[in-house]
Amino acid sequence: MNATNRTEEVETETEVDTNLAAVSEVEAGIRDFVRNDIAYLRRPVASPETAPLEPNTDATVNNVNSLIQRVAGTSLAEIEKLISELESLRDLLHAEGQRVQREISGYAQLSQAAMKSTRMIADNVTQWKRAADGLRNS
Repeated sequence: MNATNRTEEVETETEVDTNLAAVSEVEAGIRDFVRNDIAYLRRPVASPETAPLEPNTDATVNNVNSLIQRVAGTSLAEIEKLISELESLRDLLHAEGQRVQREISGYAQLSQAAMKSTRMIADNVTQWKRAADGLRNS
């Protein structure tokens, strides 16, 4: 039984070693790809007069520029849309604020008119009460 367990352990270790080797190989490939992909960024900057751009580099720059324009274009369009929505909301809030102020002013005037009417009614009732008391006493 020990022999069977030992054989299984050896097979498992072999599989692990194979998996580690495959992972290392993939990681090395990724590193090489990244190095080659950004190698032009590490090159010393030459003035345009001394060294013209290579066709490959020129195509890469154009691709990067078009990618940035697409990403930035979408973002800028979204930002402009949000700005216009915020401006329309600001206008709406301003109009609603003015409407609320007019309504409050109307309610204040109505309240003052109601107070005056109530005072007049109270004064008239008081006068009638005095007149009624005067008639009773006479």
